[in-house]
Amino acid sequence: MSKTAARTQPKRAANTKPAVTKPAAAPDAVRPGRGRPASAQLAAKPAARRPTKPTAKHSDAAPAPVELAGSIALRSGSRTWGNQKRMALLEAIGEAGSITAAAKRIGLSYKAAWDAVDAMNNLAGEPLVLRSTGGQRGGGAQLTARAVELLQVYQALNAEHQRFLAALAQAGRDPTHHLKLIQQMMIQTSARNKLAATVSRVVQGAVNDEVVLDLGAGQEITAIITRESARNLGLAPGKQALAFIKASSVMVGLPDSDGARLKLSARNQLPGHVSEVVAGAVNCEVRIELPQERSLAAIITMESAKALKLKKGTAVLAVFKASSVLLGVMD
Repeated sequence: MSKTAARTQPKRAANTKPAVTKPAAAPDAVRPGRGRPASAQLAAKPAARRPTKPTAKHSDAAPAPVELAGSIALRSGSRTWGNQKRMALLEAIGEAGSITAAAKRIGLSYKAAWDAVDAMNNLAGEPLVLRSTGGQRGGGAQLTARAVELLQVYQALNAEHQRFLAALAQAGRDPTHHLKLIQQMMIQTSARNKLAATVSRVVQGAVNDEVVLDLGAGQEITAIITRESARNLGLAPGKQALAFIKASSVMVGLPDSDGARLKLSARNQLPGHVSEVVAGAVNCEVRIELPQERSLAAIITMESAKALKLKKGTAVLAVFKASSVLLGVMD
């Protein structure tokens, strides 16, 4: 029992002698260097009361001041893809020449850094980070000319933005009463795969609409959503949209020798090659490189990965149903 429990236990009668039974010792209850379990020690020798130090009361303490803070993000058309953390990652990659080293420099995990690079390449419309394999250091990464230019622009704009925030704070404008609403609006999706695309056509149905999205490089994906959702999103040919696909919804298949599509009911089959297989106890994550430096992640069982003999460089098809594609817009 804890000290608190010992103090709140009702008093026994004076002429009553309690019978002490020694409880069986559990492996995780034995203190280091002692033979008896912690519960038996407490029963044999009740903890003596110690004077407690008075604790400071915080009810009258002044709340921490709310500071005005913010950052800028880069957009390509209606696509928002660059923020302060990702710009810092780009800068570190340019200096270190390696995604792994850059991640360590800015305090990101290896996986988070790779996911951020994939997201930037997928959503920017063109590659920003080029990855290479082989060499004396086992490969590396370098920024494209477009990435260098964008990084310079971002740094200049961010400096001006910080000066603007400082001037705004001095003016006494306090937006704190809107913060809760803003936090609720800034909800991020848990879907691992995010692809920027352009709506090429919408086939209306009685209940559901079929939305065909152009990914570029001759690749298309199809999404099935309700007609009401398509209307609320304002989906029409030429509209920019984001496609979200959970990694657990992506199946991995092996194409025919001629690279033909598989005969499946699943509408979406994107050709690519395996860039990485992260093994787990039961499942594994398969990262699939697509054209234009895009990528998809799939979660499949280790048994399936072994049966397909998946390894780096294996040509595969990323397969997912049209009903597994969620759509979003940014305006």
